[in-house]
Amino acid sequence: MTQYFDKHIFFCTNARDNGQISCQDHGALEIMEYCKTRVKLAGFNADGKVRVNRAGCLGRCKSGPVAVVYPEGTWYTYVDKSDIDEIVDSHLQGGVPVARLLLNPLADD
Repeated sequence: MTQYFDKHIFFCTNARDNGQISCQDHGALEIMEYCKTRVKLAGFNADGKVRVNRAGCLGRCKSGPVAVVYPEGTWYTYVDKSDIDEIVDSHLQGGVPVARLLLNPLADD
């Protein structure tokens, strides 16, 4: 099967209105926009290389904020822009996941 994108990263940007903590409470939308800008400035957003998208709830609220990279299904948490820089440089560009930011994809949340 041929994929359109080499890598596709989705950021949970969900905001809950029931008082429960969500990824947006951690600035997820701003971080996603930062990632999108980094990928564009690096020049690997064209020709099916890397796509950055927001997503609704990804179901990992307790581990949030979260992002997931496909096609590998690599789950990340992050704290700030420097974590995103590391994900962009190491994983999205270099193909090497950032071990210190990984989440267990099968763990209950």
